[in-house]
Amino acid sequence: MSTLTGKTALVTGASRGIGRASALALAKAGAQVLVHYGRGAQEADAVVAEIRQAGGTSEKIAADLRAADGPHVLAQRTRAIVGGRLDILVANAGISGAVAIEETTVEHFDNLFAVNVRAPFFLVQQLLPVMCKGSSIVLLSSLAAHAALGTLAAYAATKGAIDTLVKHFAATLGERGIRVNAVAPGVVPTDMSSFAKTEAGRDFAIGMQALKRMAEPDDIAAAVAFLASDEARWITGDTLHVDGGSKL
Repeated sequence: MSTLTGKTALVTGASRGIGRASALALAKAGAQVLVHYGRGAQEADAVVAEIRQAGGTSEKIAADLRAADGPHVLAQRTRAIVGGRLDILVANAGISGAVAIEETTVEHFDNLFAVNVRAPFFLVQQLLPVMCKGSSIVLLSSLAAHAALGTLAAYAATKGAIDTLVKHFAATLGERGIRVNAVAPGVVPTDMSSFAKTEAGRDFAIGMQALKRMAEPDDIAAAVAFLASDEARWITGDTLHVDGGSKL
């Protein structure tokens, strides 16, 4: 992979799981990484410390992306740190929840769309003034946007929206030389997918995958880092499925 030395990156939801792995992967490639967190300040500190101990540059940055002005606050704080240029945005932060259609509340539905769709939309909008030719935006989609998985209808709808935004963002921002793509993981045993940590969850995931092992956050982070790099310079408007061959 080409080096990311001299590049600046913001990873949302980077205190744990796929976001943490993505922040570490970008830092390993040489980028200065801003580690966003909503509530896990100690976990974010640990990620920053790990990057710095490896010789990288990193800072933590807080914002509540459930709030209507959360993306605006995060963008303002990001611009105060990076100055006039942000090279990489990884909009990873998200929430989930397996809820039957009959039991889905308006509050749950609205919270999903607030964090998973509204936040990345307005974060991109607010950071455009500091993104320029060569910048890369990576959004997080999901296998659930492409295949029916249990009681995830509302969550899946948010990821379907992300796949749509990728195409519109890429078409609009291409003239500026900004690439926009998404990564769609399958089942990954993180805190957001606690079911995957159970024996039943493991059996379910492996049973629908061509590759017969559980995914690791690093598996997804490698794809994120690739899309952020110049090695992916001719890829935009695409959703890369990183799911071990799930639901083939």
